[in-house]
Order: sequence, then C-alpha cells, then structure tokens
Amino acid sequence: MFVNWFLNKIIYKSMPTGTQTIPITQLSQLNPEGLYSYADYLTWKFKERVELIKGHLFPMSPAPNLLHQEVTGNLYLSLRSFFKGKSCRVIIAPFDVLLPFEDETGQNATIVKPDLFVVCDPEKLNEQSCVGAPDLVVEVLSPGNSKKEMRNKDEAYEAAGVSEYWLVHPLDREVRVYVRNELGVFIGLAPVIEEDVLVSAIFPDLKIDLKEVFNS
Repeated sequence: MFVNWFLNKIIYKSMPTGTQTIPITQLSQLNPEGLYSYADYLTWKFKERVELIKGHLFPMSPAPNLLHQEVTGNLYLSLRSFFKGKSCRVIIAPFDVLLPFEDETGQNATIVKPDLFVVCDPEKLNEQSCVGAPDLVVEVLSPGNSKKEMRNKDEAYEAAGVSEYWLVHPLDREVRVYVRNELGVFIGLAPVIEEDVLVSAIFPDLKIDLKEVFNS
C-alpha cells in the first residue's frame, strides 16, 4: 500500500536532525531556521500547531478569527453536502497532510494542515493523516497568514500534484482558483467574487453560491 510505503520511507529512512537530544515540550526549544523531518515532528509534545514546508518550520496562528471560522464552516457544509454518498472525502482542519518529496529521500518533511481538502483515493487516508496530495485544497486566509507562508504553501501544493486549489479571501469576499495544467503548473483563473457561483474545475457539478459562504 502506498501509505505504508511512504510512511516507512519518511519515518524510518529519515536521518535525525541532531536537534532533539532532549524532549521537545515547548515550541521555543526549536530553531526557527532549522530543518526538521517527519520523524522529528512526531516526537514534539507542545500544544502549538505548526506546519513543515520542505523541512522548514512555520508556526500557525494561535487561533483563527470569527470570520475565518464562519467562512470555513460554510464552505465545509457546501462541500460535505455535495460529496455525501460519493467516494471522495471532505476533511476539515486540523488534520495532517503529508506531501511527497521531489528527491524521495524523506530527509525533510512537508506537513501542512489545510483548512479544508477533498481526497478521492481512500488509500491516502489513515487515522492520523492524508499521505499524498489531495485532489482539492482550500485555504482560508486570516490576519495571521504571512505572505512567505502562503507562497511556500502554494508552491508545495503545486509541486505535490494537487489538482485544484482555492485561496479564499474573507475580507475581500472573493476566491482565487488555481488549476493544475498538463505541465504540472497552477494556472490562476479569474477571481470569483461574492455575487458569483463558484464552480469547481475538476468537479464541474460542484457549484457554490458565494453569498451563502460570505454572509453568515
């Protein structure tokens, strides 16, 4: 099974970074400029949520604001309703997504927690994580998101093979849609604004009235 092979590769063939000679119980114990593996990540005992992008540490915002949560919840309800009874699964954060590596060494990990994602291959899912690229990823921006963080995540999703990516801007009440082309590159479509209906490129029957998303 792909999931077991991938997990074995990144956990057991990943060399220790040398930074974890003592238990890591606080985020402040980690070097912000260090490189970390999935094996490292599994040993951390602090409460803060973090992501790793190509081994680099990205602490997540302490808590999303109310608007972020309302928009995320509205999108989840729409996606959940559409995919009910279908083979694809809709997952809401926090849930780890382990993305594949270009060099396949597993030395440094990319572990992200999208706000929402859809995965249609059941072999990618286990109880703790999604191992491999989801089909559709949705990220809802909040004031705590940095431009560097989002640029790195965008690039990670593209490189991993995500087919469609929605970047939701709650304050601007718009959604930016990116679709993977035949060369494996994200192509940005025209922004979808509050007055529009959002139509998925890879699930053409999925149509979401954005008024219902942005108006709670």
